[in-house]
Amino acid sequence: MKKRKQPNKHQSASSKEDLLTLKDSLNADILEQLKVKQKELKEQEQQQKEAEKKRKKEERRQREKNKSFEELLNDSSMDWTKFK
Repeated sequence: MKKRKQPNKHQSASSKEDLLTLKDSLNADILEQLKVKQKELKEQEQQQKEAEKKRKKEERRQREKNKSFEELLNDSSMDWTKFK
């Protein structure tokens, strides 16, 4: 017969250590540095999104500016036959 494994007394102590979060194990100043870095990255991402939005708006404006009269007429939603 195989021997049964007895529960280890050290398992309960190690499980308590496993329940510690990363926040608990880091120093307060390191945690604060990480929070500041996270905030900076979010701000940087927001700025990149705004810059991309402006770039697309400018491209759209340039395309609209360079359209010929025929293209503008074709893009118009008005039905010119109603006014004849």
